[in-house]
Amino acid sequence: MSVSESIQTKIISIAQILLRDASEETTRSPSAIADNVRMAAMTVRAAPGDYDEEAAVAELIRRFSHWVPNDSALTDPAGHEDWFQPSIKKDWRYWQRLQRYLERSLAVNVVEALDRSTDGIIAQLEDPNREAPWDRRGLVVGHVQSGKTSSYSALICKAADAGYKIIVVLAGMHNNLRSQTQIRLEEAFLGYETSPNRDPGNPIGVFFEDRDPNIHPNCATSRDEKGDFNGAAAKKFSVSPEQRPWLFVVKKNKSVLEKLLKWMRSNHVANATDPETGRKFSTNLPLLVIDDEADNASVDTGEQEFDENGTPDPEHEPKAINSLIRRILDTFAKSAYVGYTATPFANVFIHRRSKTNDEGEDLFPRSFIRNLAAPSNYVGPTRVFGITGSNGERIGGLPLVHEFDDHANSEGGGWMPAKHKKDHVPTHEGDDSLPPSLRGAIHSFLLACAARACRGQKAKHCSMLIHVTRLTLVQNEVRRQVDEFVKRMSQRLARKIDAEELLAELRELWESDFVPTHKAIQEALVDGDGPTDLPTWNEIAAALPDAVADIVVKTINGSAKDALDYVEKEATGLKVIAIGGDKLARGLTLEGLTTSYFVRTTKMYDTLMQMGRWFGYRPGYLDLCRLYTTGDLIRSFGLIADAAEELRQEFDAMVAVGSTPDKYGLKVASHPSLLVTSPMKMRTAQTVRLSYSGSLTQTIAFPSDTASLQGNLDAAERLIASMGGATISKPRQDRPDGQEDWDRSWLWRDVSSEKVKAFLRAYAAAPGIERANGGVMSEFVDEMNKKGELDLWTVALVAQGRSDHDARSYTFANHFEVKAMPMRSPKGGGKGYSIGVLTDPADEGIDVGIDKWKVALEATIDTWQREGSKVRQKPSRPSGRTLRDLRCADKPSTPHRGLLLLYPLSPTPKKESAIVGWDKPIIGFAASFPSSDQEVSVEYKVDHLLWEEKYGSAE
Repeated sequence: MSVSESIQTKIISIAQILLRDASEETTRSPSAIADNVRMAAMTVRAAPGDYDEEAAVAELIRRFSHWVPNDSALTDPAGHEDWFQPSIKKDWRYWQRLQRYLERSLAVNVVEALDRSTDGIIAQLEDPNREAPWDRRGLVVGHVQSGKTSSYSALICKAADAGYKIIVVLAGMHNNLRSQTQIRLEEAFLGYETSPNRDPGNPIGVFFEDRDPNIHPNCATSRDEKGDFNGAAAKKFSVSPEQRPWLFVVKKNKSVLEKLLKWMRSNHVANATDPETGRKFSTNLPLLVIDDEADNASVDTGEQEFDENGTPDPEHEPKAINSLIRRILDTFAKSAYVGYTATPFANVFIHRRSKTNDEGEDLFPRSFIRNLAAPSNYVGPTRVFGITGSNGERIGGLPLVHEFDDHANSEGGGWMPAKHKKDHVPTHEGDDSLPPSLRGAIHSFLLACAARACRGQKAKHCSMLIHVTRLTLVQNEVRRQVDEFVKRMSQRLARKIDAEELLAELRELWESDFVPTHKAIQEALVDGDGPTDLPTWNEIAAALPDAVADIVVKTINGSAKDALDYVEKEATGLKVIAIGGDKLARGLTLEGLTTSYFVRTTKMYDTLMQMGRWFGYRPGYLDLCRLYTTGDLIRSFGLIADAAEELRQEFDAMVAVGSTPDKYGLKVASHPSLLVTSPMKMRTAQTVRLSYSGSLTQTIAFPSDTASLQGNLDAAERLIASMGGATISKPRQDRPDGQEDWDRSWLWRDVSSEKVKAFLRAYAAAPGIERANGGVMSEFVDEMNKKGELDLWTVALVAQGRSDHDARSYTFANHFEVKAMPMRSPKGGGKGYSIGVLTDPADEGIDVGIDKWKVALEATIDTWQREGSKVRQKPSRPSGRTLRDLRCADKPSTPHRGLLLLYPLSPTPKKESAIVGWDKPIIGFAASFPSSDQEVSVEYKVDHLLWEEKYGSAE
């Protein structure tokens, strides 16, 4: 061993000891690992050239596998008695055996994080031994396909250990998801297979970690097609507080829940009767209800009436599923409800005071909302699609997405047009065949199966998703076409008949796509979940015949067999192309999902997020994964990635100030970026509410009619003239690396809000751009003025920042000359003229001095470190949010000051993208609002026909 190798080994060993001894899990983030490597190098007196820091960090990341930031939570202590301490877990055997079971397949960091996370959840429930009555309502927000089942499995184990006796899991609306959930809970909690006659079957999962028959929960449901709760079989059950806990895994189905409610209100469970209503209920059995996909079917979407005080009608009749869930909870004097979802919007829109005579309180999570942190190896929207950078272009992201448009033609026909009927027969250019994009996607899947086999993953499940229609008959046609295509490939490769052309096509795809993508993925990943070495083409070619022979094609129809197929093929791995629609959109996990072909017309945030089956974990094969979809959906998911990130940051900011779940509901409902959530799910059919608190809103689209452009120019002229002489010409601010200047710009301080509101009211935004609607913003400022905020503003007329002798100059109010920014190339089309971004990130600091700028940077870095950092590079500039909040920190008399940035844009000189008939400046603006603890929002009217035209149906 060379000296450098010996030093390298010592450094890694010392750094590993330092990291294991660290008390905080955040000290195992990639940046912290690098710090410990450097500390270890100092310990052995190694010079920088004596060791490879990057290789040492990579090895330690691999050894610690993954890191998980801490969860964050909004809580309301009303009616809650603290009871939980981690020390009481020493005798909790259900959790201990699950913990040991999980450590066999998951990194120790991940299991530790799951333990901490579920400690936080159960601590917000009540001690099951506490005297009745009590009731807790909470919501756990995870990421799509991020491991929510593991979270509630651990919560169930801990709840059973603590003394909860009746545990009900509401597991979706179809048999396949219910069966999949049943199987996972058999492995994680029961320790045995269930059977139709409810007799315990083969021991599985956690059983082998602790075989003691005393920790043997009862179960009233089974994994098979007819394994849901059955009233006849339930008559044989006997439940008492002294018994082991009972588990019920049931669908959100009216008939099933009615049977369950009837059984619970029978003498088998109930031990008391309400003297006024005659309703039977239980006073001694603590109930825990876990609602998986809690925003689906559980929320009452029916219209409610309110009295003059805003109180909901107590005689209101909720939708059936919502009503039955609430009646079940109301049957127990000791009850806890915990919803799990990745898209919590419908849940936080539930009216806080909604309560009916028959059902009791609605399901609003008044007790807590917990935001689950995703492990570092989670591949979600931000990882796949990146985020919007300061120049409006997407940065980050992974090269796994392939765009296509050959599924339909411009005349509304083709293989799978957006609108088609149930008797539609898919044809491509008149032939009974698949479009080239889908043929290419299937080729990608075949190559991925072969590559995984070469990597030693042949016995692992490998799935492909084709989601192009919700109509069953059309799905069957697609299955037939795909099945024929796969069979032809198999025959050509197995019999070597006409195989040369196919092999050449596959090799071209391998070398032009898979080889460069593998390299890019290796460079992009920052944790230990990256791909191993890429097989050679000769290795792939040799594996292709077996790989294609293993592939089966099937439709997902909602039956339990969808989930059981994976269990039956556990030893060899199921290789499946799954074709489905709505029954694939919620909850069901396609094991080993590698390739997705996705066409869907809805643009609703929550619906699209749930359809993202390709998000999740891809250990050792992420570089082989592919998503084939349309340009519109790529752009929609980009918006989703940005909005989700903003919303989680908003959540963390509210946690930091000790806010409560009811206030978060307002923030979600009024978030400017989330207007793609259907108002039907807010049960406010004609309005949404907006708040601009803590946000930057900028015009990135402009009307193309000259009348609107002239009106906007006039509005800017009036504002500038009304403000008089500028406070500062050529603004500049000190920065750590020198000065930041806006030497062609003008700045006014202490501008009254009346002048700003007059400008906003007169400004005409491009059609359909709700968040930049000047009229709505003006109303918001007006409401804030009533609370004593946003009375004074800083206004800047921002010029072209770069030296550009060709930039056109314009003079405003006969005095203020600026060089206009060139209009960027347009994006999109329609009735407006759209660009990617308007504001330079530095512009929000135009009135922020060096001291506050440094404080804002420290706060930004603190957030970056606390969140475990989705971005590798340490921030070098403050975030916009911290600048907004610190802008007036040194002026207690005006702590909430707004910033309005005016941008004159010159019409682009390129004739092909110029606005016809217009050669004056185009006025854009950005409004920067500080955060406020005032619960102020404004109502925005929505026409449902226009809404559906723009965003699609809510369903």
